[in-house]
Amino acid sequence: MRIVILAALIALGAACGKSEAEKQAEQAAEDVKKAAEAMAEAAKQGGSAAAAGDMAKAMQGMAAALSGTGPDGKPVEPVAFQTLQSHLPKVAGWEMSEPEGRRMTMPVPFSQVETDYRKGDARIEVTIVDTGFAQMLVAPWSMMLATGYSQETSSGYEKATTVAGNPAIEKWDSREKRGELNILVGKRFMVTLDGHDVADIKEVQAFASAMDLNGIAALK
Repeated sequence: MRIVILAALIALGAACGKSEAEKQAEQAAEDVKKAAEAMAEAAKQGGSAAAAGDMAKAMQGMAAALSGTGPDGKPVEPVAFQTLQSHLPKVAGWEMSEPEGRRMTMPVPFSQVETDYRKGDARIEVTIVDTGFAQMLVAPWSMMLATGYSQETSSGYEKATTVAGNPAIEKWDSREKRGELNILVGKRFMVTLDGHDVADIKEVQAFASAMDLNGIAALK
C-alpha cells in the first residue's frame, strides 16, 4: 500500500493557474477535513440520536470526498485485483514471484496487485493500482506531471516523461543502481516499476514496454 497511502498524504500547495485535478483534490481535502471535524464534534456529544445522525452525515461526507467518479459523474468501483493481475508483464529471462493482491472499499476504494521479478542480483517490483478516479490518490501524481518536473543530481535524475503516450515520472540513481518509472494510465491506474541493482534504466523501461498499458486503460 506504499503508493496509495503516500500519495493520499502528499500536501497540496497553493499555486497560480491550478489544473482541474488540483482544484478537485483541494476540494476533496477540504471535504475530508470538514467531515473529520463533524465526526469529532459528534463524538463529543455522546450517544444521543442527534449525535448519531451527525456522525452518519459526517461519514457520508468523508466517503464522498475520498471516492472517485468517472467521466459520466457516477461513482467508479475499482476492478478486481485478479483482473489487474492478468496485466502483469512477462519478460524473458526474469523469474516472476507469486503476485499479491488486495481490494478495499473504505476509506479509499482501490484495488492493487504487486509482484517482483528477479534475474541474478537484479530485482524489479511491479505494482498496478486502480484508484477508481479517486482524486485524493490521482491528483498528487497529476500535479507533479503537469509541472514538467525535473531534477538532476551527481548520481542521477528525476524527470517527467511519457510512456506509450501516458504521463510518467522516471528516476535513475547510478550510485544505488536503482531505476523507477511511475506511470499514470488513463488518468486512473497507477503503474509503478521499481528496479533494484539494475545495470541501467533501460531494464526498467523494457518492463514498461512489455505491459499492455492500453489494455489496462480500457479496464472497467
